[in-house]
Amino acid sequence: MSNGEQEDPHHPSLISHHQPLRIALIRQRYTSFGGAERFVANAVRALRAEGASLTIVTRRWPGGEEFAPLICNPFYLGSLWRDWSFARCVCRSLAKKDFDLVQSHERISCCDIYRAGDGVHREWLAQRRRVLGPLSRLGIALNPFHRHVLSAEKHLFSSPQLKAVICNSSMVKEEIQRHFGFPEEKLHVIYSGVDLDAFHPGLRELHRTAVLAQNNIPTDATVFLFVGSGFERKGLATALRSLVELPSSTYLLVVGKDKKLEQFRRLANKLGVEARTRFLGGQEIVKPFYGSADAFVLPTLYDPFPNAALEAFACGLPVITSTKSGAAELIREGENGFVCDALDVAGFVAAMQQVATQRTSHYNAPSRDTVATLSPSAMSSRLFTLYRDLLNDARIGVEKCV
Repeated sequence: MSNGEQEDPHHPSLISHHQPLRIALIRQRYTSFGGAERFVANAVRALRAEGASLTIVTRRWPGGEEFAPLICNPFYLGSLWRDWSFARCVCRSLAKKDFDLVQSHERISCCDIYRAGDGVHREWLAQRRRVLGPLSRLGIALNPFHRHVLSAEKHLFSSPQLKAVICNSSMVKEEIQRHFGFPEEKLHVIYSGVDLDAFHPGLRELHRTAVLAQNNIPTDATVFLFVGSGFERKGLATALRSLVELPSSTYLLVVGKDKKLEQFRRLANKLGVEARTRFLGGQEIVKPFYGSADAFVLPTLYDPFPNAALEAFACGLPVITSTKSGAAELIREGENGFVCDALDVAGFVAAMQQVATQRTSHYNAPSRDTVATLSPSAMSSRLFTLYRDLLNDARIGVEKCV
């Protein structure tokens, strides 16, 4: 603030005049290009512009950004030990520091803000049990890793230190309230942003012809696109079973990785749709595949909010997804997509058939309009507002103690 300039009482400074506010961000595996990190990057820059300092609490620090790392890297003895030991190390380390605000992207109870980007583990297990046999369900109940995650989740939402939870969908907000009785006023729905300049309906003209030719698909085919790694959770089996009931001119592009890829190839062969399915593996650049598709399909068992659905909407594609997908709450039935139960093959077949009978342009404007306000800058603005309110509360608390 320049000399002689008065502070706006309606937009108070985030920083105490006596001491910069210090923020810690907990991320077990930090990458500069990770989804969780992208979510906070712009808001963090705004906070730093006002003088706040940021410390990344992580296992390993790759460097590259001007953040101060706090390393918590206990030795590795499996996934359960990895998560438990990291959480223990983090809380011990933070107790020795003097941070004004701690945000976690892991289920760790010693934080002020938690971003529930992975949703609710208890809900995910409930949905997963729907496709498992009795022995597999028993295995989940006895699995020590799942029991640890459930315990960590319970302790997190009962922590008196937790001031706010960022939910990436209203679905996740409702689940946290239902399972844990967490106060509604502490739950903040902030959708992820999508790059509307990079993802747009014009990708069809740029890429469709080339992608179809590369994958030996007729130019007049109806093409459905599935994007997501972890095929069981994302519902690829339902998409393949739906393809069986669709005309021979219908194809499915599968973009994503899975350790059980061969199992799904065998399923496609068993169902007789292998010739109409293209397994394309993980792709760093997905825009050409959105441009080649007529619709996006994701019968996911559980997904708090798939970024791929946002990208599909931005490209003007109708989105066909499940009731346990956060994207479902943006769908206006028949206008920009359809919603079915994840295991309702007949429902997905009907929705896909309806899409196939419409001109692709029928969905362009409604789908694009769905995400017109969900830009990265809009996301950052909402996140910054939350930070501002919490940090000013912290500043006031600090000043009262001075």
